[in-house]
Amino acid sequence: MFRQQSHKQILDNLTSSVLLLDESLCIQYMNPAAEMLLEATLRRLKSRPIEEWLSPSEEELKVLRESFDSGHPYSKREARLVTQTGQELIVDYSVNPVPQSGLLLEIQARDRLIRIEREEEILTRHATARTLVRGLAHEIKNPLGGIRGAAQLLERELDDESLHEYTRIIIEEADRLRNLVDRLLGPHKLPNIELVNIHAILERVCSLIQVESGGQIRLVRDYDPSIPEFEGDSEQLIQATLNITRNAMEALQESKTPHAQIVLRTRALRQITLGTERHRLVCSVEIIDNGPGIPADLLSSIFYPMVTGRADGSGLGLSIAQSIVNRHHGLIECNTEPGETRFQLLIPLEQNHENLR
Repeated sequence: MFRQQSHKQILDNLTSSVLLLDESLCIQYMNPAAEMLLEATLRRLKSRPIEEWLSPSEEELKVLRESFDSGHPYSKREARLVTQTGQELIVDYSVNPVPQSGLLLEIQARDRLIRIEREEEILTRHATARTLVRGLAHEIKNPLGGIRGAAQLLERELDDESLHEYTRIIIEEADRLRNLVDRLLGPHKLPNIELVNIHAILERVCSLIQVESGGQIRLVRDYDPSIPEFEGDSEQLIQATLNITRNAMEALQESKTPHAQIVLRTRALRQITLGTERHRLVCSVEIIDNGPGIPADLLSSIFYPMVTGRADGSGLGLSIAQSIVNRHHGLIECNTEPGETRFQLLIPLEQNHENLR
């Protein structure tokens, strides 16, 4: 009894999804990782055939039956399976016949690993770019102060008023460059931590976009009211979502997209890994427009400072938005194709406000 209980504890604590199928390919056991992967409980799926809870191809069903009959194990890499909820999964799985028990099916979700690798790359690239920009910004600000001070002293020494125009140009351009450098550095004040409601933030953004677009763009709200309040900086989060939504608005206006619309969608996601950290509950905010999409050559670098696809764009909006969401231990992702561009903000709902720096 002790041995059986020990084996069950081991299976229950595995991150791999483990299932046991009988000779009819009906499920007899699944560990918690499998329940999470398939979004269903053992009580719900027990003794039901594989076709009802997963959608393997006819070839895969044939191989499963042959494995059971022959007793030979086999593995498959990067298979595409669809759960009964309609979710498509990219998985590696192995099948091992167990005498007098059935087929032991072990599934590793590849899409989650692919996502983790992509998110780590995004975070690393952004951190590297921020470090480079900060170093460069400080090197620029130091001589700017000297140039501005020298221009002010020179203006006092000039008796000819007509020459003051030139010194004022020097001072104004030095101030403009200083402001640009400050924007490159992103938010520099400490966050004002309070309980924030993500839907109140989005409603504020919608109000601003409605005014700026002159009511020419349809705003569609698709909110999940179950998302709780969480600790964060309301003003900074408004700035992050406004930067992305304003970019969508400008892309729709410049392309003169017919029936232009922006969808703001919120959802609560469970057990999400951001970078290397796993979070129990995450707030997902999707900002989706039906514009022309982002050029493929810009997609990998859109979160870098000074990268923009518009002639009059500063290239700072997305970089600042990513920095703000990173401060909240979250991440912004982007997927685009002609007719749909989707930005997704992922923010953990359990914040450690001491680290929001």
